[in-house]
Amino acid sequence: MQSTYPVGYVDSVSSFNALRMWSRRRWATAAVSGLIVATLVALPTAVIPNPIFGRAIEVTWWSYPIVIISGILGGLLIATYVREPGNEEIDTAAKVGTAGGLLAFFAVGCPVCNKLVLLALGTSGAMSWFAPVQPFLAVASVIVMAWALHIRLKGMASCKVPNIAAAESSL
Repeated sequence: MQSTYPVGYVDSVSSFNALRMWSRRRWATAAVSGLIVATLVALPTAVIPNPIFGRAIEVTWWSYPIVIISGILGGLLIATYVREPGNEEIDTAAKVGTAGGLLAFFAVGCPVCNKLVLLALGTSGAMSWFAPVQPFLAVASVIVMAWALHIRLKGMASCKVPNIAAAESSL
């Protein structure tokens, strides 16, 4: 029976088991990039107060967990690109993960501070239409990022891919 996985992939494993196979390097990448993703979402939306960006509307209670979850999922997604052989699902996962990150950014942002929302809806529309939709965007961002992570993890191999550089040097 021929495998449908690209070179270097042997068997499909569950997402949880794929995470259990990760090296320290991959986990370190996930931690550092997760902090960067959370910071990139939280600073411009002023969820983390800072002198550069401000908010006209108070930060909602659910913005903090969304920033944390987005950071975790974003870090895990980025870590899946560490020393992994390419396959046809990489483009899909990258697009889905990027969409999830953008949804998180819009979900936790100040509705009247977002220039795109103000241009499209005006101040009253931002408060009456966009602000009530933001919690749904937050949930959608988590679902979309978790789906992208699942796409990346589902094809991980249950055996090691040989190091090409080591194989070439032994020739």
